[in-house]
Amino acid sequence: MIKTKAYAAMNATDPLQPYEFVRRSPKPDDVVIEIAYSGICHSDIHTARSEWGPTAYPCVPGHEIVGHVVQVGKKVKRFKVGDPVGVGCFVDSCGKCGECKSHEEQLCEKHTVFTYNSLELDQKTPTYGGYSSHITVKEKYVLKLKKGLKLERVAPLLCAGITTYSPLKRYGVKKGSKVGVVGLGGLGHMAVKIAKAMGAEVTVFSTSPSKQADSKKLGAKNFLLSTDASLFEGVASKFDLIIDTVSVPHDFTPYLGALKKDGTHVLVGAAAEPSKVSAFGLIFGRKKLTGSLIGGIKETQEMLDFCAKKNVLADIELIPASQINEAYERTLKSQVKYRFVIDAKTF
Repeated sequence: MIKTKAYAAMNATDPLQPYEFVRRSPKPDDVVIEIAYSGICHSDIHTARSEWGPTAYPCVPGHEIVGHVVQVGKKVKRFKVGDPVGVGCFVDSCGKCGECKSHEEQLCEKHTVFTYNSLELDQKTPTYGGYSSHITVKEKYVLKLKKGLKLERVAPLLCAGITTYSPLKRYGVKKGSKVGVVGLGGLGHMAVKIAKAMGAEVTVFSTSPSKQADSKKLGAKNFLLSTDASLFEGVASKFDLIIDTVSVPHDFTPYLGALKKDGTHVLVGAAAEPSKVSAFGLIFGRKKLTGSLIGGIKETQEMLDFCAKKNVLADIELIPASQINEAYERTLKSQVKYRFVIDAKTF
């Protein structure tokens, strides 16, 4: 067994606190990783505070994990001690259903084992995430990282990167595509960077005028203050695709009006309460309103390789573990540019 230091939520209201537990020793197909950095995703906060349904406590959040291999099982072939690796939002699945066989393990028909606040395939053993010093994961669910990259800036790619890359790829974004990004936070800033790297012309929609300068630095060509309804008239029927990263209820109708015929508005932000949408906004122009989760292992590896090739990395603020609770509050106030990442040496 591997003694592991961590930070955990013990209930829905108290601050996260230091916590120790044991990881399993490696099975023949396991990889043991010494975690170097772990990103703080907004979903960590929702889960720690039991806002997305009942959370099982103690809860060790974190699914944007990077580090180095320190031990491998005897059947492991793809990794060796010292390799830089990543772990994303899930760590196992049945491997036999149609979704798993089509490389969509995140949608496993039987049971996707999420990195934290989930149960292993035995439906008994709880999973604990990346706010910790070590993690043991099946080889199949471990991702290769290019050597030489700043791992702290790679960590958010394991959730924010794949969450935005997946729909951008699925809907065929390429040179000349016109893409809108709603919200410029952890997800939004990655959507801008990746869409720009794919060759798209990007427009940021934000409620914050202060985000305009940053949107240009990140690669957006245009900026639109979404609180000014009159500005939507100037972008009517302009966009092929809109990536909506906002996690609070808002009206989708103005964005549908900004789409071209057969255009698509993709939700990647998850609001706890319903949002408004007009049926006419969908009917006229055959607009599509859809959602997207993350990606499977194959697509996540593709995203990591793409980002390494294009030098697309997250903008982060590195913090010690002792500042996790402060980071949560600042994240809720949008006081980070654009992802907090925990230095695992400080657990």
